[in-house]
Formats: sequence, structure tokens, C-alpha cells
Amino acid sequence: MAEKITLNLQARTVSGKQIKGLRREGFVPGVVYGSDTEATNVQALYNEMEKVVNRAGKHHIVEVNIDGKNKTVLIKTIDIDPVKHRVRHVAFHAVNRNEKVTTSIPVVLTGEGESPAERAGLVVLQAIDNLEVQALPADLPDSLQVSVEGLTEPGDRLTVGDIALPKGVEYTHAEDVLELVVANVYEPSALQAANDAAGGDAVDESEVESDNGSDTDFDAQDGESQPGGKGQDEPKQSNVDANKA
Repeated sequence: MAEKITLNLQARTVSGKQIKGLRREGFVPGVVYGSDTEATNVQALYNEMEKVVNRAGKHHIVEVNIDGKNKTVLIKTIDIDPVKHRVRHVAFHAVNRNEKVTTSIPVVLTGEGESPAERAGLVVLQAIDNLEVQALPADLPDSLQVSVEGLTEPGDRLTVGDIALPKGVEYTHAEDVLELVVANVYEPSALQAANDAAGGDAVDESEVESDNGSDTDFDAQDGESQPGGKGQDEPKQSNVDANKA
């Protein structure tokens, strides 16, 4: 059974330009919303919010208490300051414990370094980092694990179908994903040659994001369109600075 993660939240009254002062006081603003839940602006102490974000990610349920009211939530979006690399806003989606939810779960290779392929000097390269599943909130696993210990020679591979799903968990599009490759075995020389061949055409994604003015390391746009979301009451800092000019 997955560990229980809890977080105490306070209803938040400040918004807009006042959010900067809230962060200076050591709080992280957020919002809790859901189909059967009225959107509520919230806040939590930075250290407590960061700890929960790191432990729960976007796939582990969190039991939150908002001024005495308990809710079961999943983290929907996490906004990170691109310079300070600090959490600056979190959107929580309230879920019903009796209804299945859809979320992305990390894929973890187990037994790395122990496969015959690796002992022979070959390289096992992971091809998929996350998979989308459906399950009751309490059945969501922390990760989807598959062992590489059966890989022996170049060309050997693991597919999504090789992953043993926990009870109560299913892929959202099983018919489309079961044949997807999770990990491949390569000769080091062949892998290096492929990397060298691709090097001339490779583009540094961080540079592209910088050129386009990206201001977050995470996909934080989903929650901004929700009632009470960050985009509705907390302008981007660049806009605040522009208004002061």
C-alpha cells in the first residue's frame, strides 16, 4: 500500500500583487478545485508544500485539510520559478475515492546493472519514462516497475506488455500501448554512432524555451484555466514588473 501523504492548507484571501508579499512571508499559494468542489484559493508554508510536492508528484493522492475540512486530491500542476527553482504555485484536483482517476505514473527499471547484457558491457537504455493509467485513488502505485535482468544481447527489448500492473490498475489505452518499447539493449559503439549522427541536428530544448519566453519547468497551464486558478488572480511576475514601469 502506498504511503499516506497529508498536508495542512489554509484558505487564502490575498491575490494579485499581494502574492509577492505572501511568498516573502514563506508561503506558497495554490488552488483546490474539482467537479464537485468549489474552487478554493489556499496557501501552505513553503517547506511543507515543497516536501509534499517532492513526495507526491502528480500521481500520488494527498489528504489535505483546509481549515478543518478534509479532501482527497491529486496535484494537477506545479509552477516552478525558473531562476530560483522554487515552487511558487500548486493546483490540486479534488477526487472521489470511489471513482477512478486518470494520471501518469513513472516507469522504473529494476535490476539495473545485473542483467547479462550489462555485465557483457552492453547498454540498456530506457525509452519510456511515464505511462497513463486509470485506477481508484487508493490503488494508484508510486511507480510501474519492470526488471531488466532478462536482457542478454543487442536488440533485446522490454515492452509495456512486460510490466505487471498492480491489482485495480489499467492502462487508459491498453490496445495502443502494450507493444510500446520500454527499454532497448545497444552495443556501446552503435549507440555512440547514433548519438554522433544526431548531434548535428540536435536542438537544446532549454534554449528554445528561453527564446520563447518560457517561465516554468513544469506544465503549469492546465490549472490556470480552472476557477480560482493561478492565472486568474496571480499575474506573471514579468507583467507585474511591466505595470510598475
